[in-house]
Amino acid sequence: MAKEDKYADERLTDEELDGVAGGEAEQMADDSRFLNSLNGSCDRYGDGKIMFSAGAYNEEIEKAWATVGIKAKVSSGLGGFGKENKYYLNGQQITHEQARQHAMNVTGHHMSESDWKW
Repeated sequence: MAKEDKYADERLTDEELDGVAGGEAEQMADDSRFLNSLNGSCDRYGDGKIMFSAGAYNEEIEKAWATVGIKAKVSSGLGGFGKENKYYLNGQQITHEQARQHAMNVTGHHMSESDWKW
């Protein structure tokens, strides 16, 4: 007889977990590393620095995305918990991966994650 999982309905999905405990800060840190390696448009930041920055790097990262034609709306710092970073191309919301792909297409600099996530 299989044991019933009484917590199955209470577990967060992977998508929900991305917004908990700095998921958006981790994504912003990855954005900074990616954009720094792609075209040097911003500095490189770690997850903790972004998370405890009170939004100090939001504008820098949004401006860096703008250099490749992406309008980004990012949320970081302790007040950003549960908010989702959003990316737009020509007014249409796109995924984070689509934003990265567009940026690489614009610059002609195609990278794998290991090229920028160091």
